[in-house]
Amino acid sequence: MARSCEICGKRPVFGHQISHAHNVSQRIWYPNIQKLKVVVGKTRRRMKVCTRCLRSGAVVKTASGRSARKAS
Repeated sequence: MARSCEICGKRPVFGHQISHAHNVSQRIWYPNIQKLKVVVGKTRRRMKVCTRCLRSGAVVKTASGRSARKAS
């Protein structure tokens, strides 16, 4: 699926939005998916990762070229 995390498999959730007057309509909650380069083994790969996996350390972001050059 396009809007899903490649690490944990988190995907959109469907439900109802209920107003104060109890008008019910369909609603979709999307996970916060970021498309970024991560280190997989010894290679860099572009993946779609949710921010929870990114924050928990399930994936490691690659150093960007600009910041990597400044460090050396």
